[in-house]
Amino acid sequence: MPRKPRFFLPDVPVHMIIRGNSRGAIYAEEEDYQAYLGWLREGAEQLACRIHAYVLMTNHVHLLVSASNPADLSRLPQYLGRRYVPYFNRKYDRSGTLWEGRYKASTIDTEQYLLACYRYIELNPVRAGMVRTPGEYCWSSYAANAQGEENPLITPHSLYLALGKDAAQRAAHYRGGFREALDAAVIVHIRASVQTGTPLGDDRFKKEIERLLGVHVGQARCGRPRKVVG
Repeated sequence: MPRKPRFFLPDVPVHMIIRGNSRGAIYAEEEDYQAYLGWLREGAEQLACRIHAYVLMTNHVHLLVSASNPADLSRLPQYLGRRYVPYFNRKYDRSGTLWEGRYKASTIDTEQYLLACYRYIELNPVRAGMVRTPGEYCWSSYAANAQGEENPLITPHSLYLALGKDAAQRAAHYRGGFREALDAAVIVHIRASVQTGTPLGDDRFKKEIERLLGVHVGQARCGRPRKVVG
């Protein structure tokens, strides 16, 4: 069966998920998280990809990323795999694949869903019951986006920059968005879109992508919310 095409566009953010094989762990200790982040920064710099938000969970990774050359978005997980998988296999005396097939990805309608996707990503550890607040989890972009902590991996998106006139104002405004729970319907829509590879947006956004790429993008299959955290 042919693979579903990717619907990537220049400078349009993409929500990407990279999962461990059979939901297995891809990090075992702090050194592993640090190694992955180091290669993520290196890969983003070499491929001119802009990381807007991320979270490293025990068995999967979420990235919110954009690039002027859409092909570089697909090259980023390949770059990470060629470096991190051999490192992990050598360290833990294992062999074979570490990832569960291809990464999942969904193009994001910036105006409608971008900031919701930021929050969805950084709230993953809270939904998983690992921490009570996103600020307690150190392997995410929350400290950079919500608390103004310097993180050379993060490139603020223009919509994030529009939240305030300076860094402190932007961080305060961004933190304010976490005072209310993310709408359950939005969570379902984000999950369905990234799992099926369908652009996350309204019909106008999908039609615009179809016009630009000359392909039919289809609809996300929402159904009932999945029990797994993702």
